[in-house]
Amino acid sequence: MKIEVWSDFVCPFCYIGKRHLEAALKDRSDVEVEFHSYELDPSAPEKVDGKMEDYFAEYKGMSVEQAQSMILQVTQMANNVDLDYDYDAIQHGNTLKPHRLFQFAKEQGKGNEFMELAKKAYFIEGKWLNDDDFLVHLATSVGLDETRVRDVLASEAYLDAVRLDQAQAAEIGIQGVPFFVIDKQYGLSGAQPIEIFEQVFADIDAKKI
Repeated sequence: MKIEVWSDFVCPFCYIGKRHLEAALKDRSDVEVEFHSYELDPSAPEKVDGKMEDYFAEYKGMSVEQAQSMILQVTQMANNVDLDYDYDAIQHGNTLKPHRLFQFAKEQGKGNEFMELAKKAYFIEGKWLNDDDFLVHLATSVGLDETRVRDVLASEAYLDAVRLDQAQAAEIGIQGVPFFVIDKQYGLSGAQPIEIFEQVFADIDAKKI
């Protein structure tokens, strides 16, 4: 079975959904998981100044109070899967550069590891994902060559790979992430509960009998 996941590093539900998927797969060894690039806000600047509730209020067209309530709700959801989101420390920005580096990592067989560490860095450690030195640290920590990583960051390398993922998302009709395509048969949008993943897996298994 193959599961394809469209995801962004700065998407809170993507990280939660990733944990739900992992929990549903804990007793299975016959599954390949492949991540794809998706930019939630391509128009975001390289770095967003100020508090996240102010950014959300402007970006989503809501009041600051509503944004604070949304942050509290998503933080509680994250806590339920042992993720300690720190919105006071988050440094938000455009994700094109880390997505290009993710595509390089993916080519080297390290994409899933890079995806996990980048999400952790953003949501839990308060790292800025457009800082070249930090991205080099992140990439080399999963075994990528520093010189090649710096070459990627200094160019537009792997932009085509990012755009291809985004084009595939548009073709499928994906309008938000996370989005899971399971065995090319099922499409699931959002941070689905563990039980939903398990039911889909059971349906797929039943068809193979």
